[in-house]
Amino acid sequence: MAEDRKTALRFVVLLGFVSLFADMTYEAARSINGPFLAILGASGTAVGIIAGLGELIGHGLRIVSGLVSDRTRRYWTITIAGYAVNLLAVPALALAGRWEVAALLMMIERLGKAVRTPARDAMLSHATHGMGRGFGFGLHEMMDQIGAMAGPLLVAAVFAMRGSYRGAYTALLGPAILALLVLALGRAMYPHPSKFEKPSGATEDGRFPRVFWLYLVAIALVAAAFADFPLIAFHLKSKAVLADRWIPILYAFAMGVDAIAALLFGRWFDRKGMLPLMVAVAVASPFALFAFSLRPWAVALGMGLWGIGMGAQESIVRAAVADFVPSGRRATGYGLFNTGFGIAWFLGSATMGILYDRSLPALVGFSIVLQLLAIPLLGRVHRMGEKRG
Repeated sequence: MAEDRKTALRFVVLLGFVSLFADMTYEAARSINGPFLAILGASGTAVGIIAGLGELIGHGLRIVSGLVSDRTRRYWTITIAGYAVNLLAVPALALAGRWEVAALLMMIERLGKAVRTPARDAMLSHATHGMGRGFGFGLHEMMDQIGAMAGPLLVAAVFAMRGSYRGAYTALLGPAILALLVLALGRAMYPHPSKFEKPSGATEDGRFPRVFWLYLVAIALVAAAFADFPLIAFHLKSKAVLADRWIPILYAFAMGVDAIAALLFGRWFDRKGMLPLMVAVAVASPFALFAFSLRPWAVALGMGLWGIGMGAQESIVRAAVADFVPSGRRATGYGLFNTGFGIAWFLGSATMGILYDRSLPALVGFSIVLQLLAIPLLGRVHRMGEKRG
């Protein structure tokens, strides 16, 4: 049994390296997509809608991928195909000469993420069963965010040497190829990750319980309240709050906070359930008040709070889904959950993009109120989860 856990941990770490290199690629791009769109002539409303539509595609289409994954059981094939589309669209941005073309490539990148995520998370949920899902998903997210730190720093280094957005996108081809190579190695070493989780023997009717739907509503409120970084970066660029080279460094800082928060909140989740997520939402709730400031120190504080919220979302939120859905429909559950998440993120991002062009106080109020509304719902989920346990 101990050896099985060690093997499962090695699998989680290997997928962690895939995510590390993948995040070096597309999170580095996210750190500069907003300013790049601004240079190409996009408005704040357009950036908000593009960012939100990207998340709608990246999350909303996961229900299709999840259903196909569970029905075909070809988890590795779907994961690899999705990563290839997700990663190779990023260096192609170096060729974009219009903001509409750049926006299309950003949509394609998000499409690839939609294809691969439910199948990958289903495999991770099996491997993390014996080690504590909060810890397992938190460890994966921590490695993910190490890449999310390294990528923007790589972009900042390119700016320091060449000062070119196109050169920065081109440099991201390297980590994209590394991610695909490690993914192929993982497929060869661990062809059947479902074997990490032994059947429980419990009878499952295949339906999603009421707690799953309530949890989805609560997290949808949080998703709608979280400004995507391209809009924040657009603000920093258009208002001249920070020089171009400092914007990706600020994003790297937020990803570092995300990495630490993911592991800490993930471990806490294994002991206390939803309570850590409630704390994280409360702590992160005023991030927009600071992130959309005109003072660099306030922006840094806001991005730190933003990173705490994102870290909790990427560890606890993903771990909890596996506890609320039948094991045989795990990828479908992740796909359905992320569809709701993506719709909420799109509506929230589009709304915040529109509000940015009209009233920053309204944007800040919108973000804070929605996050605070989610907390009592998460409390109800926590109580329902304890009864199920």
